[in-house]
Amino acid sequence: MRAIIVGIYFGKGDFEASMEELHLLVQSDGGQVVGAVTGTRKTPDAALFAGTGKVDEIKLEVQAQNAEIVVFNHSLSPAQQRNLEAKLEVQVMDRTGLILDIFAQRAQSHEGKLQVEMAQLEYHQSRLAGLWTHLERQRGKSGMGGMGESQLEIDKRLIGERMKYLKAQLAKFEKQHLTQRNARARSNTLNVSLVGYTNAGKSTLFNHLTSARTYAADQLFATLDTTTRKVYIEGAGQIVVSDTVGFVRELPHQLVAAFRATLEETIHADVLFHVVDAASTVRLDQIDEVNKVLKEIAADKIHQVLIWNKIDLSGHESAIERDEHGRIARIFVSAKTGAGMDLLREALVELAGAHKPDWQKQQEQQQKDEWADDPRFRGV
Repeated sequence: MRAIIVGIYFGKGDFEASMEELHLLVQSDGGQVVGAVTGTRKTPDAALFAGTGKVDEIKLEVQAQNAEIVVFNHSLSPAQQRNLEAKLEVQVMDRTGLILDIFAQRAQSHEGKLQVEMAQLEYHQSRLAGLWTHLERQRGKSGMGGMGESQLEIDKRLIGERMKYLKAQLAKFEKQHLTQRNARARSNTLNVSLVGYTNAGKSTLFNHLTSARTYAADQLFATLDTTTRKVYIEGAGQIVVSDTVGFVRELPHQLVAAFRATLEETIHADVLFHVVDAASTVRLDQIDEVNKVLKEIAADKIHQVLIWNKIDLSGHESAIERDEHGRIARIFVSAKTGAGMDLLREALVELAGAHKPDWQKQQEQQQKDEWADDPRFRGV
């Protein structure tokens, strides 16, 4: 679809980077950006978000470019969306609806599809009044002489029933995840989750580490379903690595809530490998956005290591940097070329050693001491 993108600057954040990201999101959804309208305001207009004059400008751009849809780089209220569609006479979509639409296209697993549908229903539930032109039409009177349900009431009831079903299905998946996590916890295996901004290269890094074939592409939200693999690292033993959905600015809260079961892998990780696009000019903003979501899902207290990926494009050298306590803080790698991946494996060995319970460390030290005292192993 031919799309006009709209952004209003309210004096906060990197506006240009945000608009570039919206352009990529529209492309990821299969749209073609044919024009852009921007403006500045102190606060959103209650009725039209952008104000009457700016909406008139948008309408002229829609007509000039023969656009079929207008996409706002913001969250719109149901009333604002309805008012804008009436004024512009084309479909209007906000940032939340756009991201939900992309997720709906990309979800592959049964669980992922259920999660996206749940998020979409929550989003559309408040917008039902704008989806029907026949809301006031009644279906007729009931047998007792009372008024029948309006179309709006019917739709709300059907959506409510569907959401109840989806919650029950997702609860089953959550129970499965819990069983799997408990099994891993009993084995004292180091659990590492890859998190990061979308398109930072998490899946490429995951594939390099685990020799898996997770879909990796240079596009937003290439990965939605969490993939977990056990990998053997010499010196560390078995390690569990999980690749998770990428985050983005203003990730819709409906998605965060719906994907909570999937994101539980992150919440219960021993270490978070926060993958950063080292070549991005807004990488620090992206780090902040990821940390916001981690805080929302209560994963902000987990030990985090920044993985500066794509150093083949950024000009950084492969290296490990430590904080003032001597702990690993940053690792500079290129998952694409393999640069620094040996350092990443060394870091995993160190992290796995620190993760072992005291009794296991004592047992291993005792075994080493016995070998040292045994003449058969001297000089080996």
